[in-house]
Amino acid sequence: MSDVKPKKKFKLFSVILSVICVVFVAEAAAPVAAIGNSQYFWWLFLMLTFLLPYGLIASELGTTYQGEGGIYDWVTKAFGHRMGARTSWYYWINFPLWMASLAVICPGLVTTMTGQTLGTFGAIVVELLFIWLVVLISFFPISDSLWILNGAAFIKVFLALLVGGLGIYVAVTRGVANDYTLGSLLPSFDLKSLSFISVILFNFLGFEVVCTFAPDMENPKKQIPLAIVSGGLVIAAIYIFSAFGIGVAIPTADISTSSGLIDSIQLMLGQTDGLVVTLVAFLFLLTLFGNMASWSLGVNNTACYAAKHGDMPAVFAIKSVKNDMPTGAAIMNGVVSSVIVVIAPFLPNQDLFWAFFALNLVMFLFAYLPIFPAFLKLRKIDPDIERPFKVGGGKGVLYLLVALPMILIITSIVFIAVPFNLSTETMTQVLPITIGAIVFIVIGELIIVVKKITK
Repeated sequence: MSDVKPKKKFKLFSVILSVICVVFVAEAAAPVAAIGNSQYFWWLFLMLTFLLPYGLIASELGTTYQGEGGIYDWVTKAFGHRMGARTSWYYWINFPLWMASLAVICPGLVTTMTGQTLGTFGAIVVELLFIWLVVLISFFPISDSLWILNGAAFIKVFLALLVGGLGIYVAVTRGVANDYTLGSLLPSFDLKSLSFISVILFNFLGFEVVCTFAPDMENPKKQIPLAIVSGGLVIAAIYIFSAFGIGVAIPTADISTSSGLIDSIQLMLGQTDGLVVTLVAFLFLLTLFGNMASWSLGVNNTACYAAKHGDMPAVFAIKSVKNDMPTGAAIMNGVVSSVIVVIAPFLPNQDLFWAFFALNLVMFLFAYLPIFPAFLKLRKIDPDIERPFKVGGGKGVLYLLVALPMILIITSIVFIAVPFNLSTETMTQVLPITIGAIVFIVIGELIIVVKKITK
């Protein structure tokens, strides 16, 4: 008799919680709130024009083409290995950039919890500790980390409800912080607001990560569409409620892009420390680990799968002999993120969270561009495969579902990474993002040349 224990399986409730953990990003609340009252228009507009078509397309592709490859597999099947290599590279490199952006938040959270201000060396130690704990977690299967994902999902919902509820209480007792007029609720088209809209798109991305968990699910063909629909509705409601709480209680000009959730709680309570502030900072820190754990498992599997097919450097194909986890990709995450946080104190742009987060956004959005035309291409070249979930509608509807997200992604990339003037602010904040994006795109092309990927 075999001593091997049967592999744990996701139940539907756990899959839905995983969707919430992956897609709902608490630290993105501040940049979105910085848009002002017009954020409500953008939330609703992007739900209809981006979240809906993206969710439908991800559901069809995820249930039709199950496996570890995720979006790399979809794009490669449709357009070949060169485009698949680009997609896997953009998809992977965003993760260590994102992890670095979260790592630079951690020293501030430690200060909030302990009251002790950290110097440069101490801050770097805390950042490296965060990074390598995430790497350690990603050495284990997703089914072994369910408590992290489920716990992080519950904490995120709790924090969002706390911020929203507390914001409404403050508005009722002290008055509304921002004027709510028809004009203020209409969309703002200034460069700052348009660059932050990409954060809303980021808040909606991640459904395909859940598709890479298919081998650990009881019934992925049923669970994936249900989880995406249910999780999407819950996430949308949470976002709007928490955004409303911040908007009615905190003047837009007082919101920090790097520590907005903690700042919001402090401003609402009228205190910078205390039991509640300390508890919120601790719970917020736990959600950062949850974000990284859930995303690392999907990103690492995709990078490993691409490397095994010759489209990423061989180091990404290394797997654990013990549990078959993609340890090579996990270690590379840690190495790249560590280098970034070590050199960060010497960079001119000291809003480090936004600098790294914005660069992560650009590369992440690049990775998603090919998914939508791949959906149409696979419908054409692979018409006979069973599609457990199939997006309905005629050719015109399908083209519209593909075109809208692509237009929004391209627009977001332009406004976040293209310097429109030569002011000092642009040179210190936007230009580094532009240069960073170009560097990583060039590295991706070099990988294609070195790996001799010809089709």
